[in-house]
Amino acid sequence: MLEKMDLFFENRLEEYEEHMLSGIEGAREFYPFTASLLPEMAGCKVLDLGCGTGLELDAYFLRNPEARVTGIDLSEAMLGALTDKFPDRCADGRLRLIHGSYFDVPFPEEAYDAAVSVESLHHFTRGQKLPLYRKLCQALKKGGFFLLTDYFAESEALEGEYFHTLERLKREQNLSDDGFYHYDTPLTVEHEMEVLREAGFSDVRILKNWTATYAVRAVR
Repeated sequence: MLEKMDLFFENRLEEYEEHMLSGIEGAREFYPFTASLLPEMAGCKVLDLGCGTGLELDAYFLRNPEARVTGIDLSEAMLGALTDKFPDRCADGRLRLIHGSYFDVPFPEEAYDAAVSVESLHHFTRGQKLPLYRKLCQALKKGGFFLLTDYFAESEALEGEYFHTLERLKREQNLSDDGFYHYDTPLTVEHEMEVLREAGFSDVRILKNWTATYAVRAVR
């Protein structure tokens, strides 16, 4: 049975971090690797899409304690866990958390030095991602960049199979297209990079991969 996205993560909050770190190949490396690529200057502004409990932020704040991060997530429970990790940062504004969909939350233009998303965007379609990436590109300062670390479909055939299966499950369960349901529908990494370029990013390249998980950087 498909579950609504926020409830899926709320119901698995206690085991979430251990599952992510132990159940995904390379995770204990790719979270700190992604954090190591984020800006180091004090006071820099970073946007985190689908921040969850902040596994990438655990490593980032060790490197840059004075960074100012805005995190967005659908799950209020996840944001609560992240607040409990960093109460002082939340209190003084170095960590600002927004409960909502990053598709709907407005982004200020040319406000961020960098943006990041780890293991979140593989749930959405190309059509959903294109306007999001356009909005994100405009939210970055000139020369700012987006780091996307996520897992991708190994082939176009497998990409299509994921989406067909999701549509079949939604029909069987009489679910509307309006909500977000937890089911993985990754694009191929090539298709993901095409969407980023179409959204206006000028330099899109793969930095590293761990089997099916890739770290991609897109520069405005």
